[in-house]
Amino acid sequence: MRLTVLGCAGSFPGPESACSAYLVEAEGFRLLIDFGSGSLSALQRYSDMRRIDAILLTHLHCDHMLDACTYVVVRRYDPAGPLPPVPVYAPLGAAERIAAAYSTEGEPVDDVYTFYGLQPGTFPIGPLQVTVDRVNHPVETYGVRIEHDGRVLAYSSDTAPCESLLRLAAGADLFLCEASYQDGVANPPDLHLTGGEAGEAATKADVGRLLLTHLVPAWASEASIVDAATAAYAGPVEVVRPGARYDLHVGTGGQDRQS
Repeated sequence: MRLTVLGCAGSFPGPESACSAYLVEAEGFRLLIDFGSGSLSALQRYSDMRRIDAILLTHLHCDHMLDACTYVVVRRYDPAGPLPPVPVYAPLGAAERIAAAYSTEGEPVDDVYTFYGLQPGTFPIGPLQVTVDRVNHPVETYGVRIEHDGRVLAYSSDTAPCESLLRLAAGADLFLCEASYQDGVANPPDLHLTGGEAGEAATKADVGRLLLTHLVPAWASEASIVDAATAAYAGPVEVVRPGARYDLHVGTGGQDRQS
């Protein structure tokens, strides 16, 4: 199983990164998790944009789904002919949200996407075993656990501290976790994690490696986020970058290899 970071900027595109989008590949199958603002550009840089087998949108904030609107053009108007509809696993209302953003007339996009409503539980997407659960964010939002060939990748999406996040991350080899807020200040409640809270979650869930994402440089320095995370979690910690790749293989003892 391979994770490629397409975009990792939090809440709005940053000077060096698009918003949240992560490509997970296994056995030739390509699952795109989130499709935030600007990430279609990065998708073309690191993969064939026509060869996406499924999309999972954790929630319907623009920084996690807006380029699913632009992607309509890619699949509907390909010069070789329309591409087949791609499955989209998303909170209810995703079809209407994407259609409204794509066209002022709210033109349906069911020729491009086949929608499946998310709800807490476990289900297969291609060769991947996927578990989702509601996390602590103002809109319907799902954290994600992906299992393949004995290895586990967990993704927080956007969340404040909650028990469901710990369940999803339990024992994960890689924990891709948001860290938007600075510790030690009065942050809005029930919205995002601080670096320290991300580290605490990694410790409680006993994960193998903590990958910090969704940082917002305008809100907090990267160094302060990392310092707070490493103070709360003794394992390996790093901030992800666009284009970073992490491979999980059988026989690596749960460790990943970055290429």
